[in-house]
This record gives sequence, structure tokens and C-alpha cells, in this order.
Amino acid sequence: MSLIDFTERHHDNPLEVVERVASTNGWSFERAGEDEITILVTGKWTDYQVSYTWMFDIEALHLACAFELKVPERCRGEVQQLISLINEQMWVGHFDLWIQDGLIMYRHALVLAGGVEASSRQCEALLATALDACERYFPAFQFVVWAGKPRARRSTPPCSRRRGRRSAAQTAVMSTPADVRASLPTIC
Repeated sequence: MSLIDFTERHHDNPLEVVERVASTNGWSFERAGEDEITILVTGKWTDYQVSYTWMFDIEALHLACAFELKVPERCRGEVQQLISLINEQMWVGHFDLWIQDGLIMYRHALVLAGGVEASSRQCEALLATALDACERYFPAFQFVVWAGKPRARRSTPPCSRRRGRRSAAQTAVMSTPADVRASLPTIC
């Protein structure tokens, strides 16, 4: 086989594998086009919208997992601080804050360079990693956002930093379950 033959070899769209995995598991899904599929998953804390996108030009299967937690502008600095603390501890994938929409999203990609085809196990592992990360850290994100509620209803300091007090991100780290705290750095 020559180099030209190898580079022109077409491999299957990995979204077909993802669709089979979703069907086999009875998950609700929708194909938004040839290069995207969205799966709806119910978690312990919230519902997750998981989108797989096949990026043919870079030969990567991208996963984005979003959840319903709108971050108000006044809390975005604290949420970004928390995301930074969390991402320092993650071995694969990462969280992002989409500033324009105020949404927190977990992202990861599976590189399938050179015509490698995705397996069901790889697609399931991508999803499991995303859901595990979102379930683990959702309470911390929720705490930081809820810490910024109007003064009359809040019992914790607002998202803005105050001298001599913990930030909402620091408090979220201290308020999360012990197994989650163990994976975060000490910031106090």
C-alpha cells in the first residue's frame, strides 16, 4: 500500500458506534447531522446533555457534556477559579466556562488519527469519564453559583472576594464531600 492509498483510505464515522452504544443502552439520543449526536443522560444531581462531534479534519471524536447551571456574570470569576482548581487535578478532559452563555461544560476528545476506528468501549469510556467528572463536581459548581444569591436569601458570602474571608470557590472546596475534597488542592 502506498502513502497515497493510505491517506485516501476512508474509515467509518465513529458517531455510528456512538449511536449503537446509545441504542443498546436505551439512552435517548438525536442526530443533529452527519457529524454530531446528542445523548440525554439523567444523573444524580441533574440531567446532562452529552454531544459527540466527529471532527474529520483533525480525526478526533469530541465530547462536550453540559448541564443546567447558568452562571451569573457576578459569579464567573469564582467559577473560573473553581474550574482552575478542579482542572489541575484532572488527568483527562477538562471543564470550561462558556462566557457568552454562562454555561459550564466538560470537554474531552478521542484522537483517531491515521484511520483508527473507535470502539464501543472507547465511546463508553469517554461518556463514563464525562459523567463521573460532572457528577463529582456539580455540587461544588452549584455551591459557588448559589453563594451569589441576593443578600436577603443568602447564608454565605457573595461570589465576590472579601478580605479575610474565604472565596466562594474556596468554601465550595471545603463543603464538597470528602472524596471530592481529597482530589482538590488545599487553597486555604
